[in-house]
Amino acid sequence: MLVYLLFAVGFLLLIKGADWLIEGAADIARKFRIPEIVIGLTVVAFGTSAPELAVNIIASVNGNNGLAIGNIVGSNIANVLLILGVAGTITNLTVQKNTVWREIPFSLFAALLLGFLVNDQISGDSQTDQISRADGLILISMFVLFLFYTFHLGKNNLTEELPEADDARPMWKSIGMLLTGLAGLVIGGQWIVDGAVSLARLFGYSESFVGFTIVAIGTSLPELATAVVAVRKGNTDLAIGNVIGSNVFNIFWVLGLSASISPMTFDAGDNFSILLNIGCSAILFALLFIGKRHTLQKWQAVLLLFGYLAYITFLTMSGK
Repeated sequence: MLVYLLFAVGFLLLIKGADWLIEGAADIARKFRIPEIVIGLTVVAFGTSAPELAVNIIASVNGNNGLAIGNIVGSNIANVLLILGVAGTITNLTVQKNTVWREIPFSLFAALLLGFLVNDQISGDSQTDQISRADGLILISMFVLFLFYTFHLGKNNLTEELPEADDARPMWKSIGMLLTGLAGLVIGGQWIVDGAVSLARLFGYSESFVGFTIVAIGTSLPELATAVVAVRKGNTDLAIGNVIGSNVFNIFWVLGLSASISPMTFDAGDNFSILLNIGCSAILFALLFIGKRHTLQKWQAVLLLFGYLAYITFLTMSGK
């Protein structure tokens, strides 16, 4: 009974945590003249990926490979189709040129690399499909390169025009809001996942199905809450950066660390979701050149939402 009560309370923590996180992150970005896109790609993305990290470490240690891999792949699919779909129906999302030509392709590269690493039998590296410890170290090394890139991006953009900081709010308060917001997202997200998994198991769903759907959506709720709050506050760069950054973090950092702790076997039957994960980044990139250039328009966001509904329906019908 307690787990279901925490499930409800988790939503409240999630929404308020997202609000404080956005305010604190935006304040710090303005005070240090750091572009909001950089904050979204790093601090906010890391915080909102924390539920995925917690779930994956636990799943990896316990040997729940389907749950661990499904959580990350399913979360990344939800980030693009569901979260950007919802955010894009609120307002058109204008995407910066750097994000179009660098961050989104980087996210596509991460998805392609994961698809290659999990299919060892196709590449001839092994008789068993898995993400080995060596694969995990490769992913972590890519994560380090991504961090170097984002810091370089911030250094090159320190002189760009940014809104003036709110001097009425001292730095310690901005940092406190950011940290409190992160804590709310992590705790709230975890309580939601615990409750959702308990509900799912009552109906006898498979581990892979739970990972790709219930757990993936649950751990993506922080990104959803953060993106909606950011868009409503006019911080579209933060919303886009959060989603793209989270996808890169999920594959390179969360899966990399999980595989380094314990190698994870992969069910080749889940390759449909792996391919869709790759397709999501490619589709997002293509949509930014259809209609209004470098803008995700409302009608395109609706298509993303329909795509996610079709994906969940397919998984439910196929039992995967």
